[in-house]
Amino acid sequence: MSLGFDPAEIDPDDIGEKQATLEMDHESAIEHVRETAEAAGFGVPVEFSPSEMLNEKVDANRDPYYVLGACNPSVANRALEETLKQGALFPCNFVIREEEPGRQRVYHVSIMRIARLVGIAPDNDAWASIVEDTGELTEQFFEDL
Repeated sequence: MSLGFDPAEIDPDDIGEKQATLEMDHESAIEHVRETAEAAGFGVPVEFSPSEMLNEKVDANRDPYYVLGACNPSVANRALEETLKQGALFPCNFVIREEEPGRQRVYHVSIMRIARLVGIAPDNDAWASIVEDTGELTEQFFEDL
């Protein structure tokens, strides 16, 4: 399968890529990210630890890695009004992975920007507004983090 673009040429800003480092233990970082997401206007309806599951199921020996699936219901509703396909990318994820004990990396990409980039979402003013609103929420999250 061939992509219609070269992923190596994508500017991280085009996909809303954001990262931060937290100097704290993994469990504290998960709680801090959850609280910060909620304060920024996201709910957290989904969360799971791929590392725990993989370590248990296939003896992967993975370092701590946790995903918080965040959602702003108002923006999510607007996105689904524009395209029902967007639900395949829900929720927005904040990844917390342990780089080393006491140092956690928090990572996020914009599912709204990615949906537009790959053609799931329309190229219209309503979608541009959704991208802008989610961008503001995410900016607030990373500022507060």
